[in-house]
Amino acid sequence: MRDPYLYKNTNVLINKFHIKDQSFLNEAEADYVVFRLKDLALHPMKGFYDCRHFLKMHEFIFQDIFEWAGQVRTIPIYKEEDVLGGMSIEYSEPDQILTDIEAALSDIPKHDWKAMSHEEVTNQLCDTVALLWKIHPFREGNTRTTVTFCCQYADEAGLNINRKLFEDNAAYVRTALVAYNAYFSDGSDFSKKEYLRRIVGDALN
Repeated sequence: MRDPYLYKNTNVLINKFHIKDQSFLNEAEADYVVFRLKDLALHPMKGFYDCRHFLKMHEFIFQDIFEWAGQVRTIPIYKEEDVLGGMSIEYSEPDQILTDIEAALSDIPKHDWKAMSHEEVTNQLCDTVALLWKIHPFREGNTRTTVTFCCQYADEAGLNINRKLFEDNAAYVRTALVAYNAYFSDGSDFSKKEYLRRIVGDALN
């Protein structure tokens, strides 16, 4: 099945600039996305931290790059991970994405964060971030959107999270999310939660 998000005979995502060279697209995307992320840090997006809010955040971050910003993907995805020996995380199927987002975010309002210990806050926030990320609702931009969304929530909840730590260690964060979610429908479980917990715990100090 041909990926409808890609220019024909390339691995480059169709974009508003009609750039068909991946390195040039990476540069353009970085410039615009950094601008939007800085704007969000200064002017948090209002919402109820539900599915609609999450989709709107992706739309805001990637509005300059992709026509489908804020829209859930319409195809299954498989991403080979070196840390999993070439296997992929089992991401949500397209017809389950909206339901899975709602389920992942359903418990957020129930937590009394200020009554929790540092370890409890860290573990619970990691569970939420990892579960939301594992859905992978978008064809591109899942890690940035998920981390930004959860950091904004943490700020609003008074947790005083250090966003820069995630920005400066983006590759580590993604690998940690892969490790956290390395469990599969056949019952095999290779997950390692300590890496994500380490950086989230440090960011909450």
